[in-house]
Amino acid sequence: MPSADELTAELGRIKKRKRVFYLIRSTLSVLIVAAAIAVLVSMLWLPVLKTFGHSMTPTLEDGDLVLSVKTPHLEQGDLAAFYSNNKILIKRVIAGPGDWVVIDKDGAVFINGEKLDEPYVSEAAYGNANIEFPYQVPDSSWFVMGDHRATSIDSRNTAVGPVYEEQIVGKIIFRLWPMGKVN
Repeated sequence: MPSADELTAELGRIKKRKRVFYLIRSTLSVLIVAAAIAVLVSMLWLPVLKTFGHSMTPTLEDGDLVLSVKTPHLEQGDLAAFYSNNKILIKRVIAGPGDWVVIDKDGAVFINGEKLDEPYVSEAAYGNANIEFPYQVPDSSWFVMGDHRATSIDSRNTAVGPVYEEQIVGKIIFRLWPMGKVN
């Protein structure tokens, strides 16, 4: 028969084991809930995207990770992520609904008759355009172009065309890797 001290020691070990098990179970529960919330937030409001290709050079490079915020409200100059042909593309908003777009053969862009100031473009180019200019942007859509105009397939081409509200994934707000603000 065990002594009272041995029983007290055994009872202490059992209580300690229960506390450790409770602590582990509580910690795992909190981590699972936090992970689920993080997945929901990233899927519903703040998608993280990885860039592929060079159509947004020099603003974004191949392999950059960017953070976007879900919003259908875009303005000229914003970077927008959108669905096109079962892919997510990232391009710069050039013109909004109802705007008239003209691109001359040298690649200069005119919106409603005014030349667009584009400090983010290192080399203007007409690119792979197969639409007719002047072009009026349809209602509830945006005209988008990549910053690397010579190689970008964008709204200048019927393969992408104008971007409608239902195609919008979000507005790019921050580059996560490498760290830095998006211009």
